[in-house]
Amino acid sequence: MKSILRWLAGLGAYYARTLDLPLLGALCALMVFDLFVMYSAGGNQGAHFALKQGMNFVAGLGFMWALSRVPPARLRSWTPAAYVAALLPLLLVLFIGHGKHGNLWIDLHFFYLQPSELVKITLPMALAWWFNREPLPPGIKTLLVAGLLIAVPVGLVLLQPDFGTALLIIAGGVFALYLAGLAWQWFALGGFGAIAGYGVAMYAPIEWFFFFREYQKERILTFRNPENDPLGAGWNIVQSKIAIGGGGFTGKGWLHGTQAHLNYLPEHTTDFAFSVLSEEFGWIGVAFAMVLYVFIIGRCLWIAIDARDTYSRIIAGTLGLSMFVYVVFNGGMISGLLPVVGVPMPLLSYGGTAAVSLLAGMGIVMAVKAHRPVHGY
Repeated sequence: MKSILRWLAGLGAYYARTLDLPLLGALCALMVFDLFVMYSAGGNQGAHFALKQGMNFVAGLGFMWALSRVPPARLRSWTPAAYVAALLPLLLVLFIGHGKHGNLWIDLHFFYLQPSELVKITLPMALAWWFNREPLPPGIKTLLVAGLLIAVPVGLVLLQPDFGTALLIIAGGVFALYLAGLAWQWFALGGFGAIAGYGVAMYAPIEWFFFFREYQKERILTFRNPENDPLGAGWNIVQSKIAIGGGGFTGKGWLHGTQAHLNYLPEHTTDFAFSVLSEEFGWIGVAFAMVLYVFIIGRCLWIAIDARDTYSRIIAGTLGLSMFVYVVFNGGMISGLLPVVGVPMPLLSYGGTAAVSLLAGMGIVMAVKAHRPVHGY
């Protein structure tokens, strides 16, 4: 019996050797937390939501394990094909896609595929591949090609239209540029542009946004003052703030949140899932989730710093920093600090493609650590 147990332990250690256990532990803790939130937020269908999300996590963990076993050098050789392959469903979704405000998902009958989520992995891979081939810091030619690599998927996502996801994809590209050594003056210029854009969103006449759709203009007006229409366009933010504030320090308790269970809070399993967490688990639950996020992001950055080649460093760092942006966007959105743009909270909002793609990205980060050469560059 002991010999069988030793054999099983050795077999498990062999197949798990490429997994980064600290990173995996934090991800699993976040996923377990999410299953509790899904069960509560789903109301009468809570078990269904928790089961479906659990299946998404199992699939994502499978992809994570598989990618963790692929050496970065091989991933680098696959990158051009992966980048092009991810663009094909982005084109296809424009013609056969479904969505409330556009063509966002492809119905595969057994799974709703959101093609834009795939680009959140393949674009950092493509940028890392390109910067690995060129001298750094990047020159004008290198930046022009990088800009083209970013612009193509961003343009396709904007055609869906999905402005929030387009911003996240751009953020991933910006992080790759930063890790490639782009001069700080460019980021200072971008920071000024972001501040100016915030000012325009807050104070410019809504007629200036002629290129936006009506629901997007409505979101801007709601962002400026949700209390102007608390029973209409401002309902989401007002109810989300009530949920967050109602949780207090310790929360109302699991399954005892009122905003989701009484259907006051919309999209309580997706965009506003973190509001449910805040109401039921309070400040303590929010702090626990934030600690997990900080650890995951920090672990990715530590692995990136320890990487021995440009491709590995940029891909691991970009994937980690991208999660930071997702957390900031969703947290700002549900608290009224940012416009509602449909950005999910990583591994806490219900969603198949988002969960699978994020865990697959973490598998790439683990591959960077597992296959790091001991000597040389």
